[in-house]
Amino acid sequence: MNDRDRMIDEDRTEGSLKQTGGRMKEGAGALFGDEKLKREGQADQAEGKLQNAWGSIKDEARDLTDDRDDDI
Repeated sequence: MNDRDRMIDEDRTEGSLKQTGGRMKEGAGALFGDEKLKREGQADQAEGKLQNAWGSIKDEARDLTDDRDDDI
């Protein structure tokens, strides 16, 4: 499999979007003095980080199995 054929796992994309949304939400909470919104943004960022990491693990596992298939 060449690099052009490789797809990034959906969880990585969604996780990155959650992190970005969380940063925006946290910033809005800080701007308007809304602690609840700020904490929600921080939680969204943490969730996005975990989802992104999970996607990376799945990508790595897929790459390893693809490499093994190429050797056969």
